Amino acid sequence: MRIVLSGSSKVKEKVFEIAKILEEKGYEVVVPREFYVHMEKREHSMRHFDEICKKETDILLAVNETKNGIKNYIGPNTFAEIAMAFYKQKKVYVLNDLYEPYIDELKGWGIMPLKGDLSKIEK
Repeated sequence: MRIVLSGSSKVKEKVFEIAKILEEKGYEVVVPREFYVHMEKREHSMRHFDEICKKETDILLAVNETKNGIKNYIGPNTFAEIAMAFYKQKKVYVLNDLYEPYIDELKGWGIMPLKGDLSKIEK
């Protein structure tokens, strides 16, 4: 199974930690290129959307950690990536709980909160 990770660059260490755990469980994991290769925002977004849309991609996992004191934070890029994955009919999870400002959309789209438990990812 192939999982594309999404999340703020401010939590990239957590994204890499999650990637390592998932790889050890046998998943193929894609981390945003922006975390290790400098590129313009537009190019980064287009490439990450491409990864999400690939037929090989089964799951998008948004790593929504606390950011600047805001629990379960989902920024605009991550929200766009969630919307893209939803549109392409991928399974979408958030690592923690649903982010309150987007709760209507996230619930309506069937986004699944893991509440920190990666074992809840369905194979």
